[in-house]
Amino acid sequence: MSTIMLYTWIGFAIFLAVMLILGYISAKKTKNISDFATGGGSLGPYVLGLSFAATYLSAATFLGYPGWTHDWGLSNLWLFLAMIGGGPIGVLMVAKKVRKLNTKQKSLSLPDWLGDFYNSDILRVGTGLILLFNIFYIAAQFVAGARIFEYLLGMSYTSGLIFIAAIVVLYVYAGGAFADIYTDAVQAVMMAIAGLAIFISGIIIFWEGSITATFTGITDNLSAQNGNLVSVFNPDSLHFYSFGAISGAIIIQWAFASAPHLFNKVLGLKHERDMGKMIVTYVITAIFCLLVLFGGLYSRTALGDNVVAADLALMEYVVWAFPAIFVALFGIVILAAAMSTTDGIFVSISTVFANDIFLKFLMKKKFINISNERAQKIALKISRLAVPLVGLIAFLIVLRPPAYMGDVMWIGISGIAAGTMGPILHAIYSKKKAPARAAELSMAAGLFSYLIIYFTGIIPSTMSAGAAATFIGIATITILAKILKNPSLPQEKETEKNQARAN
Repeated sequence: MSTIMLYTWIGFAIFLAVMLILGYISAKKTKNISDFATGGGSLGPYVLGLSFAATYLSAATFLGYPGWTHDWGLSNLWLFLAMIGGGPIGVLMVAKKVRKLNTKQKSLSLPDWLGDFYNSDILRVGTGLILLFNIFYIAAQFVAGARIFEYLLGMSYTSGLIFIAAIVVLYVYAGGAFADIYTDAVQAVMMAIAGLAIFISGIIIFWEGSITATFTGITDNLSAQNGNLVSVFNPDSLHFYSFGAISGAIIIQWAFASAPHLFNKVLGLKHERDMGKMIVTYVITAIFCLLVLFGGLYSRTALGDNVVAADLALMEYVVWAFPAIFVALFGIVILAAAMSTTDGIFVSISTVFANDIFLKFLMKKKFINISNERAQKIALKISRLAVPLVGLIAFLIVLRPPAYMGDVMWIGISGIAAGTMGPILHAIYSKKKAPARAAELSMAAGLFSYLIIYFTGIIPSTMSAGAAATFIGIATITILAKILKNPSLPQEKETEKNQARAN
């Protein structure tokens, strides 16, 4: 057994023990579906800000995105702008207003919130089904975990895939949102430290007397390998080949800030006045984490194009540049990043089945007629049983890993954004509530336009295709809200009052 493998096993054993202890403690606090979904709406801004950052960034930040930088060079740094600019703007534009509106609705998830706001079971169930796109996101994180187990621990890819899936399923099954949020907070701190360490390492290793001279030397090295690596727009890149493509990346990152597994974090905040603290915590943490993108440049500079796979380019640089103990620690950080995002998505999908479909649709419509107490117990069981089922599907999707895990992940993100951003934005910004039918058609138009635009190859970038489809969804509800009539129901009038207070 190599030194790196030994340190990794020891580090992972300690990390796993801490995560399982937190999951056990969380399980004791999880008494009902509200606790499982959002932590009972009783969590503080700093732990939620860290959790939001950890969930937003994912393992793609530490494997997939540096792999893009390795293959596409400086053009991939546009992603830094997209994630630091687009993401926080999305949070600032949407999160506070959503949180304020939800003080009256007491919704547990995005489908729950939209269904309650528009008084539409079609929107509730439809949004819930759209969330199944997130299985692609989970699958991408499983790839990251499996790659680390394969690269550092000597497992086969399939064994690593089984291992990471089993770990995440176990502690989410037990603790739900409490486990998700508290473990995410620990993982976010680890990710931020690792990002900063990677950034500084390249400056030290390639130092040429000044910061300017150092990065000039790096860019000269890249240019000698391939001129496109130092281009503002790289024609070889899947996502940053033009100004339009970059704009699409920024827009879809903005939309991603309202993704369902992130939405649950906002609903878990105890006091609305703490929203600013949560957002600032998220932004600071994200900045440090995203410094890891420079690791892809360092990898290409040091190793050229001689890496096993793009997704492992950063790990190969870490092995080349750092002592064994740091390599092991960095591997643990990537596992933490994979787990921090995956568990949040598991919770959001499980909440859909238990709350949005079972409680708010089947129970509400009297398809199932049982006492509320029994229904709550059944809902909690459904939410937990959904976890291994979703995990199995994600596992099967990536039995053969893709060339770029980031592209698989963005299939899910873009589909969800396209189908949900129209109803979300109209709910929080329009002075007059749109009819339920307009919201439902916006959902359908956004989703199906994305499927057509991306899968027929009209726009090859998942990010840009998602941005275009998101605009179609927003335009649909904007136009139909002026055309269709909105029936004046008492419940809708009360919701409109809540909306006016939020605005």
